[in-house]
Amino acid sequence: MTTSRVPRPSPDGTRDDATNARLEQENAQLRHAVNSHATVDQAIGVLAAIHRLAPVAGFEMLREVSQHTNIMLHTVAESVITWTLGQPLPEPVGRELDAAVRRRSRRQHARQGKAG
Repeated sequence: MTTSRVPRPSPDGTRDDATNARLEQENAQLRHAVNSHATVDQAIGVLAAIHRLAPVAGFEMLREVSQHTNIMLHTVAESVITWTLGQPLPEPVGRELDAAVRRRSRRQHARQGKAG
């Protein structure tokens, strides 16, 4: 016998209030996830364009800033996007973003030195 995670509708085609509430909550969570993903993608594009990075490197920089500041990734991404619109970066985000750029630059120079 298999059970489904989604309760079946009652014979009249309706769902109970608890099921409706759970489905509405899941829907809201999915909408938030899609919006957060779009924000992160836009911030990756900003960093990739400004610092001439591959998108994966832009994501790594956002992730590093998030981890070092204990600020959620999508919040860091929002800060980067608003910065492109003329708003200052919050101090911890700006400081850690600069540090991430310096680390990446040092790693890149080290790799070029080994290849050369």
